[in-house]
Amino acid sequence: MKLLLTVVKHLHKPAVCTSPRRGLSSCASSGGLLAGRDATLIVGSSRELLQRLGSQVEVRADFITEEEEGAFMRELELGLKKKRYEFDHWDDAIHGYRETERLSWGAACEEVLTRVRSVAFDEGSPLLGPVHVLDLDKTGYIKPHVDSVKFCGSTIAGLSLLSDSIMRLVKEDATSEWLDLLLPRRSLYILRNQARYNFTHEILKDEESVFNGQKVPRQRRISVICRNLPG
Repeated sequence: MKLLLTVVKHLHKPAVCTSPRRGLSSCASSGGLLAGRDATLIVGSSRELLQRLGSQVEVRADFITEEEEGAFMRELELGLKKKRYEFDHWDDAIHGYRETERLSWGAACEEVLTRVRSVAFDEGSPLLGPVHVLDLDKTGYIKPHVDSVKFCGSTIAGLSLLSDSIMRLVKEDATSEWLDLLLPRRSLYILRNQARYNFTHEILKDEESVFNGQKVPRQRRISVICRNLPG
């Protein structure tokens, strides 16, 4: 199932405030990158924005193990290799990608996905059946867009495989308000409510992949994405 996306162009300013993985910290103009499990993974335009969004934007480092990542790759690689990377998305939102959907998984992957659903979605929340898999080439990227509310609900949760990357969120009607999320390899990101409906999100291309002033090299990246149904 292809998702209807709206592409949005915007300007971006340097980071001014930071948020550690499980809470908020004081404002800073620069900081360490991945200095352990509690390293800063979210930076934003203001402390107020970080506080306002709170639990609506979350990054969980080391959510899966190297072995679990390998299990996903064994299930996905054969099917993905049969597809070519596309550089002209139907609505110009994605560049350099392959994608697929999957309903059934082996036991190891299904156990991880059950864990994803338990931490990301409210109990009883109706979920989209197929899991969306998006494979970005090293030169690929996702442009600023908002997922259509016709096809997905208030929450999106994605595993990041093979590479670190930067996700950028920008408020649609106030582009001076933004967050950058560092998505380490094997992490889980979760976007809810306002972060889903009122902010564009994108994955930066390699040459733009800078987090809080430090380069984060982008390699090939696969995201395994769960969504709930529109309410």
